[in-house]
Amino acid sequence: MGALQSAPAQPHYVDLAEKTGFSLEQIGVLHKRFKQLSHDEQTLRRDHFNEIPDLACNPIRAQIIAAFFDQRNFHQDVDGTVEEISFEEFLVVMSHFRPPSLHITDEQRETVRKEKLRFLFNMHDTDNDGTITLEEYRHVVEELLSRSGALEKETAKSIADAAMLEVASISMGHMEPDEFYEGITFEHFLKLLNGFEIESRMSIRFLNMDATTLCK
Repeated sequence: MGALQSAPAQPHYVDLAEKTGFSLEQIGVLHKRFKQLSHDEQTLRRDHFNEIPDLACNPIRAQIIAAFFDQRNFHQDVDGTVEEISFEEFLVVMSHFRPPSLHITDEQRETVRKEKLRFLFNMHDTDNDGTITLEEYRHVVEELLSRSGALEKETAKSIADAAMLEVASISMGHMEPDEFYEGITFEHFLKLLNGFEIESRMSIRFLNMDATTLCK
């Protein structure tokens, strides 16, 4: 209760609330989790995430952890990665998993949707070249399918390749035999997920805490 009671007394929390949409109480809870994970240090490193049981068996664990150190997700218009993140950076990344408020305009809701989709896109555009290539997409699908134990690696690779060709046909329409599909751009990504309700579906369990419960 100490962290929650002290939250309103910390001016920095007010700035973070405006920046992320979390309430002061929610920020207090997340700050407590941050301190537990970092062992009361001022920053989090990648190895700290190894202590999260809920991530241990996640097939895209590497992508989730990488997202926390990807500066594209910090709302600062910069690229590249960092080795450590502050509580503010941690909170900004966590805010991508926060369902939008019920009291926002359609324009604001669309902005939230695009931010969430951009976050997902960045997770799979691992080399930050603006496209999700066949190799990047194949890696994700292979991880998801082969780690389940139901499919061999080569079978998962074939499924990934077939899926990417289908994506290419949806994104580009008819392609000539000599055309090369470079990958999914963010515009194609938006087109592929048009109509898919992403706003409240993105969630993450963090130190036995579901981010979606922070917004009820």
